[in-house]
Amino acid sequence: MVKSGLKSFYTTKPVPCDYLPAKTESKTAVDLNGPNAQAWANALSRAGFRRSHNVCYIPSCPECRACVSVRIRVADFRPSKKMRKTLRQNETLDVRVVPNIASSGHYALFKSYLAQRHAGGAMENMSFEDYRAMIEDCPVDCCLLEASDGAQTAGVMLVDVLDDGLSAVYSFFDPARAHDSMGTFLILKLVELAAKMRKPYVYLGYMIKNLSNMRYKERFAPLEYCRGGAWSVSFPD
Repeated sequence: MVKSGLKSFYTTKPVPCDYLPAKTESKTAVDLNGPNAQAWANALSRAGFRRSHNVCYIPSCPECRACVSVRIRVADFRPSKKMRKTLRQNETLDVRVVPNIASSGHYALFKSYLAQRHAGGAMENMSFEDYRAMIEDCPVDCCLLEASDGAQTAGVMLVDVLDDGLSAVYSFFDPARAHDSMGTFLILKLVELAAKMRKPYVYLGYMIKNLSNMRYKERFAPLEYCRGGAWSVSFPD
């Protein structure tokens, strides 16, 4: 365990990697609870960390450096032709910023999304209390970005509000609307929100180059990539 200021950083034990077969993963992490949680979250996000519940973490795998933190440069982003089509397809949806309060309706959508898109994953058996903790027990400023069609919720994104950007913590949507590219739509609306709030970045978490289920992030160019706390416009070697 390493202490920095008033925070103690620790490294988790290696476990099988969720993304790369035959690899193990470990993380360097820190508990955000306590004084100055928002300031810590701001600084750690700029250093390539990611928040989950009350913990900020960064991959710390001795034999692998595949995971790279990425963020969208909001001022330079221009939606592609396909993205503009996605916006038109979903233009009748009402997109709102709402408080990060867990609801039974959102939880039902969350469970349906996991069953269809991530069956057998670690989150599939989350109870409502687990879900409530993920949404509400946030030591930093956060909100929900909600897209709805009348009384029917189409998609939800949990968002951290940082001093230099918005961070897409987790999103889920109605599996029946997969053909509407709801995941892409929510990110596009988050970029719009960041622009309105004059935030320069949208943080998308980690990506692994050429991994199919993370390749969608590459479409939000121009991206910046972080390794070792330094951001670059080129994917690091």
